[in-house]
Amino acid sequence: MSFTESKERYSHEKDSSSASDSIGDVQPYDGKAHDITGNAEEMSVQEQLSRNLSKILSNNEGVERLESLARVISTKNKKEMSAFEVNDLDFDLRALLNYLRSRQLEQGIEPGDSGVAFKNLTAVGIDASAAFGPSVAESIRDFIYLPVHLMNKLRKQDDTPVRNIIQNCTGVVESGEMLFVVGRPGAGCSTLLKCISGETSELVSVDGEFSYDGLDQQEMMSKYKSYVIYCPELDFHFPKITVKETIDFALKCKTPRTRIDNMSRKEYVDSLRDMWCTVFGLRHTYATNVGNDFVRGVSGGERKRVSLVEAQAMSASIYSWDNATRGLDASTALEFAQAIRTATNMMNNSAIVAIYQAGENIYELFDKATVLYAGKQIYFGPADKAVQYFENMGWVKPNRMTSAEFLTAVTVDFENRTLEIKPGYENHVPKSGTEFEEYWLNSPEYQEVLLEYNDYQSRHPAEETRERLDMAKKQRSQAGARKKSQYTVNYWSQVYYCMIRGFQRVKGDSTYTKVYLASFLIKGLVVGSMFHRIDPKSQSTTSGAYSRGGILFYVLLFAAVTSLAEIANSFATRPIIVKHKTYSMYHLSAESLQEIITEIPTKLTAIIILSLVSYWIPYLKFQAGAFFQYLLYLFTIQQCTSFIFKFIATLTKDGVTAHAYGGLYVLMLTVFTGFVLPIPEMHHWIRWFHYINPLTYAFESLMSTEFHGREMLCSQLIPDGPGYESYSVANKICNIAGAVKGNLYVNGDAYILKQYHFAYKHAWRDWGVNIVWTFGYIVANVLLSEFLKPVESGGDLLLYKRGHMPDFGTESAEAKTASREEMMHALNGENVDLDSVIAAKDVFTWNHLYYTIPYDGATRQLLSDVFGYVKPGKMTALMGESGAGKTTLLNVLAQRINMGVITGDMLVNAKPLPASFNRSCGYVAQADNHMAELSVRESLRFAAELRQPRSVSIEEKYEYVEKIIKLLGMQNYAEALVGKTGRGLNVEQRKKLSIGVELVAKPSLLLFLDEPTSGLDSQSSWSIVQFLRALADSGQSILCTIHQPSATLFEQFDRLLLLKKGGKMVYFGDIGPNSSTLLSYFERQSGVKCGVSENPAEYILNCIGAGATASASADWHDLWVASPECAAARAEVEELHKTLASRPVENNAELNGRFAASYLTQLMCVLRRTSIQFWRSPVYIRAKFFECVSCALFVGLSYVGVNHSIGGAQEAFSSIFMLLLIALAMINQLSVFAFDSRELYEVREAASNTFHWSALLLCHAAVEIGWSTLCQFFCFLFYYWPAQYSGRASHAGFFFFFYVLIFPIYFVSYGLWLLYMSPDVPSASIINSNLFAAMLLFCGILQPRQKMPAFWRRLMYNVSPFTYVVQALVAPLVHNKKVICAENEFAIMDPPEGQTCGTYLETYINNNTGYLTNPTATADCRYCPYSVQDEVVAQFNIKWDYRWRNFGFMWAYICFNFCAMLFSYYIMRVKVWSLKSVLNFKKWFNGPRKERHEKDSTIFQQKPTDSKKVSKN
Repeated sequence: MSFTESKERYSHEKDSSSASDSIGDVQPYDGKAHDITGNAEEMSVQEQLSRNLSKILSNNEGVERLESLARVISTKNKKEMSAFEVNDLDFDLRALLNYLRSRQLEQGIEPGDSGVAFKNLTAVGIDASAAFGPSVAESIRDFIYLPVHLMNKLRKQDDTPVRNIIQNCTGVVESGEMLFVVGRPGAGCSTLLKCISGETSELVSVDGEFSYDGLDQQEMMSKYKSYVIYCPELDFHFPKITVKETIDFALKCKTPRTRIDNMSRKEYVDSLRDMWCTVFGLRHTYATNVGNDFVRGVSGGERKRVSLVEAQAMSASIYSWDNATRGLDASTALEFAQAIRTATNMMNNSAIVAIYQAGENIYELFDKATVLYAGKQIYFGPADKAVQYFENMGWVKPNRMTSAEFLTAVTVDFENRTLEIKPGYENHVPKSGTEFEEYWLNSPEYQEVLLEYNDYQSRHPAEETRERLDMAKKQRSQAGARKKSQYTVNYWSQVYYCMIRGFQRVKGDSTYTKVYLASFLIKGLVVGSMFHRIDPKSQSTTSGAYSRGGILFYVLLFAAVTSLAEIANSFATRPIIVKHKTYSMYHLSAESLQEIITEIPTKLTAIIILSLVSYWIPYLKFQAGAFFQYLLYLFTIQQCTSFIFKFIATLTKDGVTAHAYGGLYVLMLTVFTGFVLPIPEMHHWIRWFHYINPLTYAFESLMSTEFHGREMLCSQLIPDGPGYESYSVANKICNIAGAVKGNLYVNGDAYILKQYHFAYKHAWRDWGVNIVWTFGYIVANVLLSEFLKPVESGGDLLLYKRGHMPDFGTESAEAKTASREEMMHALNGENVDLDSVIAAKDVFTWNHLYYTIPYDGATRQLLSDVFGYVKPGKMTALMGESGAGKTTLLNVLAQRINMGVITGDMLVNAKPLPASFNRSCGYVAQADNHMAELSVRESLRFAAELRQPRSVSIEEKYEYVEKIIKLLGMQNYAEALVGKTGRGLNVEQRKKLSIGVELVAKPSLLLFLDEPTSGLDSQSSWSIVQFLRALADSGQSILCTIHQPSATLFEQFDRLLLLKKGGKMVYFGDIGPNSSTLLSYFERQSGVKCGVSENPAEYILNCIGAGATASASADWHDLWVASPECAAARAEVEELHKTLASRPVENNAELNGRFAASYLTQLMCVLRRTSIQFWRSPVYIRAKFFECVSCALFVGLSYVGVNHSIGGAQEAFSSIFMLLLIALAMINQLSVFAFDSRELYEVREAASNTFHWSALLLCHAAVEIGWSTLCQFFCFLFYYWPAQYSGRASHAGFFFFFYVLIFPIYFVSYGLWLLYMSPDVPSASIINSNLFAAMLLFCGILQPRQKMPAFWRRLMYNVSPFTYVVQALVAPLVHNKKVICAENEFAIMDPPEGQTCGTYLETYINNNTGYLTNPTATADCRYCPYSVQDEVVAQFNIKWDYRWRNFGFMWAYICFNFCAMLFSYYIMRVKVWSLKSVLNFKKWFNGPRKERHEKDSTIFQQKPTDSKKVSKN
């Protein structure tokens, strides 16, 4: 019986009684285990199999046969599958296919299969084809127009422009079929896929008819969404869990309740995982992490297949694969397409696939194709008839052009077309999208599609499909799942599976856990030792009371603020979790809930470590109960703040905004904790905030537990000293809040009540309140996370500078690239004899080239005896499989290698490389790295200014830039900003800019290009290679690596250098017209002819064993070395050396220097570019100002109208502490922004010697200081004046001078020093947070200087820059400000009998300071201990006289920061002595880590025995 008969049977008849008839010899299943002994031929193999799939997979022979089956069906489309029969004799593989299909039917398990049909599908989206580029000016303009925009919204007049992204698309995809969506980027392919999958949240509206086997889209999405899946182009997986864990999780979430043969859940998961991983060649990767671009894991192709298995585990019916092969080379792309074909054939589901560069062998896998042109459908029908349709229209398909390439080429703007038109059809072929659409709608092919649509509708009555899917859903849903739920397993199972995965993630990311715990240990030890033995253990004193409050506040703050990392974590995992939601795997709230449980072990351990060291070293309350309360309160607040920050992340759409809100919230929580601003001092307008502040409750619990029952010996009595020795304690009082006259001891409870309004009776109540807060934030987070929107996306859009927006949309932004004649005229001038120009140019040759690197304690050879040359006017291609050493050779030739040993000759005109070699070459890297904020013209001018010789005038440089813009056809978007991918230039435009940047440097010798067509669609690739061809024809030498190009691209090259694994040469020589020279060599050596329509590039790679379906028996390197072609090529190199040696050496002294521009010019250009970068980054500037202004305003209003009391002096002191916290947030922000320009410099500009690295560092610092100074100015306004400090020039002027002009220079240089020293932004943030926290700890605010242990006092107190910042900023706030004690601040005592207060205290006041308000009284003397506020802060070592000394010290710190920044960058990034490698102790003993497995690149490569194992005898 044919395989597909059993598959298609149910989709027409849906009659389970017919299932048993069609299975033929299969016996009805009776649910019992059968004896599986005896003759295998007589036994029903299905029954043997149906007991358990693992029987097949438990022996090697079974696994091999399953792999053979996968290889055979990976190349068959639906039509071929219907005629495909499998061997049913000694091993009935049909049983396995029927096992997946027929046994389900037989046992009454309904399949959930469905096709899809759509008619007149139109999607309307926001018209984002072109917009104004972002800048600070645009932000201000938007702000001014905001009221108008809001009024329009209220009037329901939406002023957002909209357009049809796709329109009038019609088509039918039956189950078991694959549809290929063809179109250029921006044609609407992704939108079509999203519409079919129901992912339409970002579209304005979707119109048209849908039929999922008869059901409309609304019903399908609301009831059966899990059957339709959209697979995005990027692979989102948790990088640090293994492949097996990833796939098991997906299968567990989709394990149906009714399983074949009543398998257990575990058997089901194991069997299906093993089967899919066998089919897709992933079994060897089980124990390897999935990885991503930054985390090491499986290869790119394997990661794509993991995505495929995860999607197959969903048991869906319709899969949409968007840009499925992005980032894969041609052979891996073929593997992946075959994998989708295999899955479609085995499970009878439908696949709709968009691929931008597809070879012929990929195209042949598809049943149907549709072509989109600028959103309009211009063809839908069988894939094998598409080419004929367009040929009938009048287009000519070149022999070796692939079908996909041809279909894409048809959709190019008519002016830029590359295809020929048949004679006589010139006036008939459609010339625009509208004409194409009109031709299609009037064609017989369109009528066929309409007939097919109507036939599909009639064959699939909605009621029948509804019954079938309802039954299937019922059989799948686990007990306990809601009837209407889209999810297979019930809610608590989802939480459980997410929790298991959560623990796997924690285990996989052990480095983060170690760093997290280590930071708690280090911080605990520092804090503990800093407050070491606050008081003797036997007796506490009043001098230690402030320090006890200081340590409790600091530890509480540390436990709370470390949770800020939750924001970054939330955004890192969001794309993965949102993808799983669209797959209907689990509720997002289940993931939120599991975090509570999986994070507890790490967080609890951290708090225990912190508690142990920060509690016992300082001698806090020596009671077990008090210690456990301390631990409990800290753990509760840590959990609570963790959920607060997760809640903020859930509410926001991007990390920058979330961090800004998070920073402001931290400041609010800190100010109102009750330490820096005690509750009695809080202003009535904001005092309510402490009721909703969890930190206030935690601080009250900690303080009241610590001070409860404590009797503190008085450290300072009033009056005391000379003349008062004989007076009894009855006539004195202790100088501290809560003291009682005549008492030598102060009660702890009285102290905290008077000072902070805290009481021990509230301790447990406060803990309960925090439990409620924690629970409240958990609930809010869980509920809101259900409505989490995916990260927004939109079509490509060009961003123009204001005043430069073109009249046309972006439909025609591309202008035609220059022809050969235009190119020659532009580059060489008019009427030039090209032959003489080429003859005069230098020739680059290389011979006997070897390159060896140290590897695993030994060495590894990457290049072996490579030779060749590049002649002017010729294009040489460098080819080979992945890992053959193409890019390595290119880098060696371009002198871009800084490790390993290179031997051999590299010569220019047969002489050693001149000093000017680097400057006379251009190198276009594979990645298109450009500064996003610059326009195309600005990018090119920047390169021209810095890379053309300084003797060329600026006018000439700019004129040359205009020439290059015209040659590359970029004039229509020369004033568009580069932007990021999606918002800015598209991939082709970026590639053109990369080439342009190198061309404006006028490379006289050679242009290197690394994979210029990678990531482009076939049409863009053609346009780039055509441009390079014209460039070569006008005399330029070009050497270019290219990965498996199409035949048409390949034939544009003159010469080929082919490498195999190990960097060994396989061929070097001419390609010849129609590749004839090359093919004659390979056909002779292999004995296999290359077909007329076969791609020569793929043919030769298959010959040497490098393609996806290739296997080589001979060693092609040996064949090459022994061939006459090799001897001739070597002879030619030698001949060149002889003839060129006589050429005179033209050594242009101007080209000898490392940089073209002077250092001053570099500084000017980089400074200008950096200023533009900041000006056009409104998101960053806005976040910076929001953070500063909101925080400063909050601090200013919290301390509004600071009075003349003692408390007022302490508020001045503590408010400066809060201001310093704003700088911490600004440093974290500037790290993120500076990192991008550092990366750009290191990846591209450093290697091309554009400018010196120090210019980047100094210019970035200068511009950052400018903006930060402006921010600080606003901080000054919003902090200083609301608090009503002195307006005198000596006070306010000094504060302004120090805080607004000096302090930003300090913290910017400090922040950039840390960033340029660190490998990445998270590391810089961790180092900054810890250093910053340490500096705050040592500056004398939390622990007065005299209470510090000697080591910290002598070293860290004096070294911490904040010591001097605090002294300099607090002094002008309090200097000469008279103290007027508040009612609760007076020291009240009784004089001895017979004395008045005045006579009793006269000596004390004369010796000390302060004043008496009732000198004539004989009882209750009201003494205020201070006269001016300077005296209050003098105990913290703050003196007005120190201010200019502190000013000098700040300059010393600033100079140190700049020197450290430059030195660290040089050591870490230029010399590359990394901290990481120095501290990697394991490496000292173990050597480098080896890969866990070798990539299997041949999973679908046919083997000779396959057909025997699978097909019928």
